Amino acid sequence: MFLHSVNLWNLAFYALIVFMATLGLWDVFFGFEENKCSMSYMFEYPEYQKIELPKKLAKRYPAYELYLYGEGSYAEEHKILPLTGIPVLFLPGNAGSYKQVRSVGSIALRKAEDIDFKYHFDFFSVNFNEELVALYGGSLQKQTKFVHECIKTILKLYKGQEFAPKSVAIIGHSMGGLVARALLTLKNFKQDLINLLITQATPHVAPVLPLDRFITDFYMTVNNYWILNARHINLTTLSVAGGFRDYQVRSGLTFLPKLSHHTSALSVVSSAVPKTWVSTDHLSIVWCKQLQLTTIRAFFDLIDADTKQITQNPKKKLSVLNHHFIRHPAKHFEENPAIISDLTGTSMWVPVKVSKWTYVAYNESDKIYFTFPLANHRKIYTHVYCQSTMLDTNSWIFGCINSTSMCRQGIDLSWKAELLPTIKFVVDCEFFKKEMRTIQLPVTHLFSFGLSSRKVLLNTSGLFYNIELLNFGQIYQAFTINVVSKCSGVKEEITSIYKLHIPWSYEDSLTIAQVPSSTEISLKLHIAQPDNESQVALLKMYTSSDCEYEVTVKTSFSQILGQVVRFHGGALPAYVTSSILLAYGGQLYSLFSTGHCLEYATMLDKQAKPYKVDPFVLMIKFLLGYKWFKELWDVLLLPELDAIILTSQSMCFPLVSLILFLFGTCTAYWGGLLSSTSVRLLSSLWLALKRPPELPKDIKMISLDLPFLTIVLIIVSWTTCGAFAILLTYLYYVFKIVHLQASLATFKNSQTVNLKHSRRNEKKSNHHKDSTVHYLHLSANDAEDSLRMHNTVINLLTWIVLLSMPSLIYWLKNLRYYFKLSPDPCKPLAFILIPTMAILGNTHTVSIKSSKLLKTTSQFPLPLAVGVIAFGSAHLYRVPCFVFIPLLLHALCNFM
Repeated sequence: MFLHSVNLWNLAFYALIVFMATLGLWDVFFGFEENKCSMSYMFEYPEYQKIELPKKLAKRYPAYELYLYGEGSYAEEHKILPLTGIPVLFLPGNAGSYKQVRSVGSIALRKAEDIDFKYHFDFFSVNFNEELVALYGGSLQKQTKFVHECIKTILKLYKGQEFAPKSVAIIGHSMGGLVARALLTLKNFKQDLINLLITQATPHVAPVLPLDRFITDFYMTVNNYWILNARHINLTTLSVAGGFRDYQVRSGLTFLPKLSHHTSALSVVSSAVPKTWVSTDHLSIVWCKQLQLTTIRAFFDLIDADTKQITQNPKKKLSVLNHHFIRHPAKHFEENPAIISDLTGTSMWVPVKVSKWTYVAYNESDKIYFTFPLANHRKIYTHVYCQSTMLDTNSWIFGCINSTSMCRQGIDLSWKAELLPTIKFVVDCEFFKKEMRTIQLPVTHLFSFGLSSRKVLLNTSGLFYNIELLNFGQIYQAFTINVVSKCSGVKEEITSIYKLHIPWSYEDSLTIAQVPSSTEISLKLHIAQPDNESQVALLKMYTSSDCEYEVTVKTSFSQILGQVVRFHGGALPAYVTSSILLAYGGQLYSLFSTGHCLEYATMLDKQAKPYKVDPFVLMIKFLLGYKWFKELWDVLLLPELDAIILTSQSMCFPLVSLILFLFGTCTAYWGGLLSSTSVRLLSSLWLALKRPPELPKDIKMISLDLPFLTIVLIIVSWTTCGAFAILLTYLYYVFKIVHLQASLATFKNSQTVNLKHSRRNEKKSNHHKDSTVHYLHLSANDAEDSLRMHNTVINLLTWIVLLSMPSLIYWLKNLRYYFKLSPDPCKPLAFILIPTMAILGNTHTVSIKSSKLLKTTSQFPLPLAVGVIAFGSAHLYRVPCFVFIPLLLHALCNFM
């Protein structure tokens, strides 16, 4: 069957597509920096004290619990409630554990010990039973309501204390951050119960995989509420993304919507966070020591000395978060820093009149002031650049107010400085013209495939350069930058820092290089450049004056494919299903027109063409730009086109649909090969273990046990889980096909070699078939046609099972708490699919050849293939709805 129809050219083509997909997958899963996060360790044994909840609450949420984290003496002391600290609630994400609070909780405890517990934080954590809420959204609302009850329970633990808190801070990891935002949508929730929200790797914009409507509805409710009520939401929110190491949640999904009237939200990638400067994967973001230290420093700076709780001042909260997560000036946070400083004392004053100057410290105890008279340089230079690696957190650079030899007062410019990784104790300053240090470097064309490059040479002895990366601002662009440094007369190692700065989003990244060297930097985006953004991406180079640098940029084809997979990989099941539907329609039409069903691979090659689908989607998208068509669309109650949603998220690549269609067709091809081979192997196993079956002499569409089996499966779906019933139906269907394959193999083996006798039997069989109304006989040719059709149906059904699998896994995981899954996203589909597949399992092509409905059935897969792409690429739970329609019509062909 399938194996017989393998074409070598097709095989080579699909192998090429596999290679391209592998390049993209490799870039997503392996094409990033090594994990530079330091592990955070506990100094004492961690303990999790279970907080007793009210009986009604515990009965309503039997699978959920609330814990208080502690270590050593702190844990012992706080076993006796009430508490006296500052409450922080940790919410784990998809399949997350409440024990993940230990990293941030332990660091906070060490910090409190350093200040003799003048202030301390009490870290609580919710046990969500490690539910798979990223795959099944039916429990998100339940989790949100439980968290509301937990907040009220936590605040009661401080009742009667002198500085009792009135609100809690929340740290939400992954989907836990979305649950925290959803609290504001509850009717009886008071916004004042939360004073700060920090989310880590939370997909705020859209679900990673929209596998059921409960997830998308939950997202729509939360995001619409935050957008419509932005003026009234005073909750300071920080979203931290993991960068390219986090392949589970791409960083573009974590950025909170930027609203002009909502300035209390910040979004940043961990690689851009000062003192962190590393990319984190989806799990390490909760234990990465550099990031958790930054988080705890921010928490302690947020404390109000009067109330001994987190400040209620939104400006201070935003200032602290900006200080620690956006731009750190290498100074301790001060709420109201002194701008003008008195520079008094008996310090030494040294005038510096040269345009370039370096000072190396040798542990001097006396304070020295170096003065740079600007009057001598203003006519020649436009800017001055200074860098200091003497990080003592004190002010180090001032703008002098008077012009005498000794500066009595100065404006503290240290607050305008930017913290970078430090190597050695040195101060460098130079005067320069801005245009001499700003160099434009246009990136190469997308379709140059890395065969061409553009380069610039920095051969002046400067300390700082700005390289403007022109024509770079789309997420489908990806490049490799190579920086080659050559130094003369240098005996010791010199460090250079290359910072990729994206002005429209906080997704900067740093690369530290020991020069001379050749350093490779990946250049790609998490967020596309907005239409109203005029600034360009920059490569800021902090260089050595003893070296010259050559910067080369070229297109990276593998990283472009990686961006396609990263941003659109979730839509692949829709494109696979669309290709299979086109092949399925071709088989039905060949059965109608010729009386025979062609091979799946042949029809896939013939029918699965992008021009049969994409033009219709683009046409609909174009027409929706007209008011009259949009009004008609709304009258018909049709959902929003997925292509419009992707355009609003700046995710429409040129030719992306073509690439995805090729990937989808390739997956459908190899999937068909796998399923056909599996059926053959299972039939061989059947023949080895059991008496060889025979081809059925009489074809009965509805056997005696079929209604009983259908009723049983529907009852299973109603009382347990729809996905479980769908899986059982799938196994039943596979069993029927394996039985038919084994019967055909037995029949072929028992055939006599006499060709004339074989033809006479065939004619007799055909004559009997033509003259019989109630009993149809199955020939070998009919059995082969049926198997070809059944294998295609198996491929379609396999994707339905895969897309329904998450709710099945969720149900099995929670079986000890709930026997019946509620709400169940697959139950309506199961009620239709069970009787349909029961009939199709007993259907043969010979019984539907003369059906009046067959021609109509063969015409349905094409528009449904278009519908899958139009409405299912960003809403995967809709894909099965487009698949069961032709299957239902196919089953009805038996009766019409």
